[in-house]
Amino acid sequence: MKIESGDIAGLLVLTPRVFGDERGFFLESFNHRRFAEAVGREVHFVQDNHSGSSRNVLRGLHYQERAPQGKLVWVTAGAVFDVAVDMRPGSPTFGRWSGLELSAEGRRQVWLPEGLAHGFLVLSERAEVQYKVTAYYDPARERTLKWDDPTVGVAWPLPPGSEPILSDKDRRGLAWSGAALNGPAIPGAP
Repeated sequence: MKIESGDIAGLLVLTPRVFGDERGFFLESFNHRRFAEAVGREVHFVQDNHSGSSRNVLRGLHYQERAPQGKLVWVTAGAVFDVAVDMRPGSPTFGRWSGLELSAEGRRQVWLPEGLAHGFLVLSERAEVQYKVTAYYDPARERTLKWDDPTVGVAWPLPPGSEPILSDKDRRGLAWSGAALNGPAIPGAP
């Protein structure tokens, strides 16, 4: 497995080895021991999630206060632009965002440590995203950072003149200034 550091402290991009022949392919999608070595600590996943969405659906940017979730994310059908925002006061990358394309064809995974807001935009006709989480979903603690908050400034690759398809919850996301975990202003922001 190839492991690369991302643009946010603790974020990792993992590319599994794929063995293929005329029958198809095989890959190891998760190995506890190798993952713990890559992350530098034991990680205990408690829940697996699987979502399916159509082109231009944007989900996020979600996080949980007081019960943050670490997430191991990958795509099993189609392609998405996957985004993380560092919500951890004191982090060297606090307030920064990182985005990368994840696809079934590319087979990359991304590890988002606890304390990051997460979301994705579907780039293909349909996409299926799967992810493991380190804390149970808690609707009372879930928050949404506004997908288009100008202070954070995520550059979503939307087609010119189009708007994303959002849930009501995501449409009502919080501005960076009102997000529960944010603390002081983003370093270097105007």
